[in-house]
Amino acid sequence: MKSMSRMLLASVLVFAAQSVPVQAAPHATSLEAQALLEKAVVEVKSQGADKAFAEFNQPKGVFNTGELYVFAFDLHGIYQAYGAHPGLVGADVSDLTDVEGKPIVKDMIEIARTSGHGRINYLWLNRGDNRLEHKMSLIELVGDHVIGVGYYPN
Repeated sequence: MKSMSRMLLASVLVFAAQSVPVQAAPHATSLEAQALLEKAVVEVKSQGADKAFAEFNQPKGVFNTGELYVFAFDLHGIYQAYGAHPGLVGADVSDLTDVEGKPIVKDMIEIARTSGHGRINYLWLNRGDNRLEHKMSLIELVGDHVIGVGYYPN
């Protein structure tokens, strides 16, 4: 499963890199991303992880708005919620890297374990306009889960 997930992601990224660039869509702000992360953290703490993750995985839900969505994985790098692609829940993404080889999930887990919260910058496919762009993810450790929201800085 891990190998298949990486191959699928690599194929998507290669296709995106070869595609003709399109006009960039307006981006969410860091304040909007922070507000969604705070709302997600409250949801996990008040409703419990299972119920919150089910909400995060709703494509048309309040935790999946435009280019902003909530993701969550455990401290082993297994997706528990992924608003952009709920079908990947359960996938082991512990070895996931961006297109430059940066180990983003390992880095997020390390930040969460050492600081409890933080941010990470990496190169990612913007699903809104099919372009590779720098993305910033804000993360917070809640229990044994890393909860995050990413946005594309302007």
